[in-house]
Amino acid sequence: MDSWNIMLSVLLGAIGLGYIVYGRSQMRGMPLVSGIALCVFPYFVSNIWLILLIAAVLMVLPRFLDF
Repeated sequence: MDSWNIMLSVLLGAIGLGYIVYGRSQMRGMPLVSGIALCVFPYFVSNIWLILLIAAVLMVLPRFLDF
């Protein structure tokens, strides 16, 4: 991993933590699942553009899907 991947992973982990806290406090499943995915997936993907694409989808997904 290079420095950009590490910084992006930390940033997405912080955003994911926000989604997790929101999902738990509001008892909503989709923000909780998106937050967990935002925290975990950067460790398995090494391409920065793919990380940004997946992160954008995961951040927008709770807006349109709700369970």
